[in-house]
Formats: sequence, structure tokens, C-alpha cells
Amino acid sequence: MEEKAYTPDEVAQIFQISKHTVYELIKRGELQAFKIGNKMRIEHSELERFKKNTKAPAKKNVVEQAEQPINTIEPIRLSGSHDFLVEHFVKQSGSALNLQIQPSFIGSLEGLMMLYRGQCDIAAIHLLDPTSQEYNLPFIHQLFVYESILVLRLAAREQGFIVAKGNPKNIHDFPDLMRQDIQFINRQKGAGTRFLLDSKLSSQGLDPSKINGYDKEEWNHLAAASFISRGIADVTFGIQSAASHLGLDFIPVARENFDLVFRVTTDNKQKLTNLILYLQSDSFKDSLTDLEGYSIQELGKIIYQTSKTEELV
Repeated sequence: MEEKAYTPDEVAQIFQISKHTVYELIKRGELQAFKIGNKMRIEHSELERFKKNTKAPAKKNVVEQAEQPINTIEPIRLSGSHDFLVEHFVKQSGSALNLQIQPSFIGSLEGLMMLYRGQCDIAAIHLLDPTSQEYNLPFIHQLFVYESILVLRLAAREQGFIVAKGNPKNIHDFPDLMRQDIQFINRQKGAGTRFLLDSKLSSQGLDPSKINGYDKEEWNHLAAASFISRGIADVTFGIQSAASHLGLDFIPVARENFDLVFRVTTDNKQKLTNLILYLQSDSFKDSLTDLEGYSIQELGKIIYQTSKTEELV
């Protein structure tokens, strides 16, 4: 018997929340969904998992707490930018290492801040520093002074304009976004893609408030690109692989570095060491097949590590 699948409307009714909140949970990776055509569906088992993970723990008396065994199987928490290679890494490494990894795709800046606050173990980032025009390391140097940090290169990615097939609005450069006949869809504040977009607009002296749709935000590349495929918007700024997934055209603008930042502690040291070794392995590289818009020449290369990390890893 096939497992029951729910629509976002039905999920909203079950949890007594708005449909918008359901879509936000899906975009952030907290609720897993699948598509049938253009329709989103959530399986019953996924609802049960979500309810279990979000259920508030029942209060226990002192005796019960003392008798409760300590749970030593803590998941590895990954936060930051959404990327197809990151999704693949989470799935493959979790299976290969029998390790539970909890991803939360909330944008590069917020992911790095969660790592700084000790609320996750790995941050996935691609943040352009407008002053140095260098990716990621300027932010890491500012935030992490005493922590044990290791930065590993995942890939270089192509960023640019995602437009409809054939580029019917003839969009080629940033000034085209200012045209009144162009409808734009943006990424959320704190996203690495938003950092890059704003840097390019600033360097060309363009006023973002004059872009139709600049204030309309989406939480991942695929969600933003879907506005183009559905004809709701004319252009978004994102990665080439998102355009390829939806059969859209892509105009390259910049190549960026996408890195994974590991915060090593005595508690997660062994798990992170295993993850790093797996990411550097031929086995993981051989599992990568759809690489349009990516360069993995530096996959697994250590970009930066503190002296404390050298002692631990």
C-alpha cells in the first residue's frame, strides 16, 4: 500500500499554521517534500519525523532524569547556503559513514553566525568581501579568533543571470535590471548570492530600489529560478546548475568559491575528521556526476586552518 502524501494546504491544517509557513519550512530544508509536476507533496512519514523532532520534551522528575541513559548519538549540524553539491555531500556521507547530518539552508551569513555561536558544526558559505574581493576568509578571520576552525574548498561555481529559454527580454548586464519591463526575483538578505549581487550593483552605481522585484525574496536557487520557468518573473541572479535543472538559459557573470567551514571540538572531532577524509576521497569525487556550472579542481583542499585545529584533526 502506497504511503499517503499531503499537500502544503493539508499540512498547514494539520499543524494549524499558515501555508506560507509550510513553504518556508520546505525552503529551509526543515520539512522534506517532493514534486509531482508543479505540485508539492509531503509524505506521512516525513510529517511524523517533523513532529517528533519539534515536540517539546516532557518534564521529568529528578529520579527519572537520573535513570535516563545519556544519548551519545548526536547529529552533525550543517547550516548555511543551499547548494546541490552540499545536498549530495550530506546524503552520500551520511550513508557512507552511517552518520546523521541535519542540514539547515538559511543563507551563508546566518550559517556562519550559527557556527560562531556554536549552534552548528559546519557552515556552507560563499561570501564575497566587497573591499578585498576575496571569498569567505575575510569573514572567518574577523569572527573566529580562538576557535578551532578548518576551511575546506568544495567547488567553484558560476553565478549569473537566469532567464527564460532564448532570453526573450534580451538581458545581458546589470543595467538591464533597471528597465521598467523587467521583473526581478531576489534572494534573501544574508545569502551569498545577495552579497555578490549587491556588490556588483554598488560597483556600477546602480540603485537597487529602482529594480522591479528587488524586495521579493526566495530562500534557495531553485525556488528563485522557478519564478522564471513559470513566467512570473523575467530574471533572477543565481547559479548555473539551477538554470540547467529547469531548462532555463544562463548568462555567466562571476565565478565564486564555495567552502565548508568546520568548527572542531573534542565532542565532534572524530565525526568531522571522518567527514573531511570522505570529502577528500576518490569515492566521493567519483559519485559526482552532474557538474554543469561547477569546477571541482580544488575539491577537498584545505584553504585555512588554525593552529588549534592542526592539533585536533
